Amino acid sequence: MDFNLEQLRELLKILNETDITELTLESGDLKLSVRKSDSPVVPVPGVVSPPPVVAVTTMPEAPVPDNRKLIDIVSPMVGTFYRSPAPDEPPFVELGEVVKRGQTVCIVEAMKLMNEIEAESAGRIAEILVENAQPIEFGQVLMRIEV
Repeated sequence: MDFNLEQLRELLKILNETDITELTLESGDLKLSVRKSDSPVVPVPGVVSPPPVVAVTTMPEAPVPDNRKLIDIVSPMVGTFYRSPAPDEPPFVELGEVVKRGQTVCIVEAMKLMNEIEAESAGRIAEILVENAQPIEFGQVLMRIEV
């Protein structure tokens, strides 16, 4: 994932307009973490205060301890993670299950819209990192596929 400065500025602008306090994006060997300042801004009459400062840090991703090739399935949006299409139905996938590229693996509900998340490559579900009905953030790793 390559970010140019304009895309990063736009992402930070959108982040500042939301209640999200922390965001982490991971792709390959790049990890981008953004956290809003916890210090409150106290208005002083007659003084214009600057917008809150957002700290940006990058650090290399920790290496996978074994020789498996894992592909992250990340959330493309903020929302609620669901493993199945309805509460009374079985999950889309189970740990250890083999999936095909393009197969639906979960749903992210955002603003009352159900967004199907698909596997970007074929492989075996190696990890499911989020509990059903848990709130999730943009860029959060939901599952990992071993290819």
